[in-house]
Amino acid sequence: MTLRIHFTAEDLARTRLASGVRPLLELDIGIRLLQERSHPVRFDAWRRRAAPRLQPQLAPLFDLIPALGPSADFLDLSRPESPDDFRERLSSTPTRRVAEDLERWVSGLQHVPRAARQLRQDTSLVPHLAQAVHTAHEMLVAPYWPRIEQLASADRTLRLRQLAEHGVERLLSELNPRYITWSSPVLHLTTASNRDGDIHLAGRGLLLVPTVFGAHYPAYDHPDDGQPWITFPVRDSAHATTAPAVVTAGTLSNAPSSLRALLGRTRATVLWVIAEHTGCTTTQLATHAGISPASASEHASVLRKAGLTSLTRDGKTARHAISPSGRILLNSAGV
Repeated sequence: MTLRIHFTAEDLARTRLASGVRPLLELDIGIRLLQERSHPVRFDAWRRRAAPRLQPQLAPLFDLIPALGPSADFLDLSRPESPDDFRERLSSTPTRRVAEDLERWVSGLQHVPRAARQLRQDTSLVPHLAQAVHTAHEMLVAPYWPRIEQLASADRTLRLRQLAEHGVERLLSELNPRYITWSSPVLHLTTASNRDGDIHLAGRGLLLVPTVFGAHYPAYDHPDDGQPWITFPVRDSAHATTAPAVVTAGTLSNAPSSLRALLGRTRATVLWVIAEHTGCTTTQLATHAGISPASASEHASVLRKAGLTSLTRDGKTARHAISPSGRILLNSAGV
């Protein structure tokens, strides 16, 4: 069963790439990932780091954003807005609108979650829910945002080159070949919920939104008052269909706070990356750390002089590795 998106020539002309990853859409997908155990290589390390941060005030989000299926319209996290803007918008949403959206949502459920029952009784809790979204973003997505943006930026460069050299139909055919297939003039989507149906774009075109957390099944929406969109997974090279699991795992990683306090955030990250990617080149180190090659080289040099890393030569290529002293430091920091 597939979701079929029908294009006209006008739709193809209006199809475009989004400017970047959407922070709250990544949070939405991340909350869903925390409720199941799929793709362990890609996400389990991030799940383990996320678990201790899940404070009680975040529990309503897991009631209202299920592992599969839509959430209530008032909790739409797919817009290209910042967490601050979302908090302000949701906090100012009329309580009647929240109540109506909530009733429509629960009407399709077999079991009404606790958070939905509480909101039914007291819609004044909505600002607390808005704050929970903001807090969840700070805990689950924000620590990794620089590297998420860097990976997405590299993907965008590849896609724009593909679009310029081969056209929009080639771009559509290589978005995510396992779950998104192009058979002109229809784009076929296999979704996590196995939805079946037809969507006619009617001249609005399609917005293609990159995602790091949504590395497998595409998400989609076709609002009545905006451009329909789908997500596609970022990739790290022209020959890949999605970023390898280890790349995603590295992107969604962070040096521990104790190590950042000792070395500083950037240098701690560089040390952690060298430990996680033994034998990496300076260019690879810069990519994983989310910094420039010059900065990576400078920080690696300081760490090497301190005896925390080592450098070997492979022909003309310099490769970085963690030293025994560096490993002891990481172990003492709980890595």
